[in-house]
Amino acid sequence: MNNAEALLAAARKAADQAHCPYSNFHVGAAVRCTDGTVVSGCNVENASYGLTICAERVALFNCVAQGLQPLELAVSCVDAQNNAPLASRMPCGACRQVMQELMPNSAIIHIDGVDSRRLKELLPDAFSLDSAKNAP
Repeated sequence: MNNAEALLAAARKAADQAHCPYSNFHVGAAVRCTDGTVVSGCNVENASYGLTICAERVALFNCVAQGLQPLELAVSCVDAQNNAPLASRMPCGACRQVMQELMPNSAIIHIDGVDSRRLKELLPDAFSLDSAKNAP
C-alpha cells in the first residue's frame, strides 16, 4: 500500500466515527504531517446547521491543536454512490480556504473516487490577508 492509499484508508476509517444524523453522509479525512504523524477527523453535524463542521477542518484543526504541521490530506465521502457527480466528493470552499491557510500550496489532496490534486489547483487565487496588506 503506497502513502496515498494508506492515507485514504485512514480517511475511510475516520468516516466511521461521523456524527451525521441529518445528512447520513459519512465523511472522513486524514492528514499526514511533516513529522509523519497521521491525524484524522470526521464530519460532525448539528441541528443548528451552521454549527456543523466538515471532516477536513476537524482533521486540520486537530493537527494545529497538537502542534503539528499538515503536509498532505485525504478525504473520503464513504456514502457517495459510485455514479454520484464528482463534485459531491470534493472539499467545500470553507475547507479549501482552511487548507490554504494551514498547508503549503504544493500540498497534495487525495480525493477518494476522484483523483489527487495540488492545493493550488483546488483553490487558485486564494484569499490571503498578506496579499491585502501589499495592495496599492
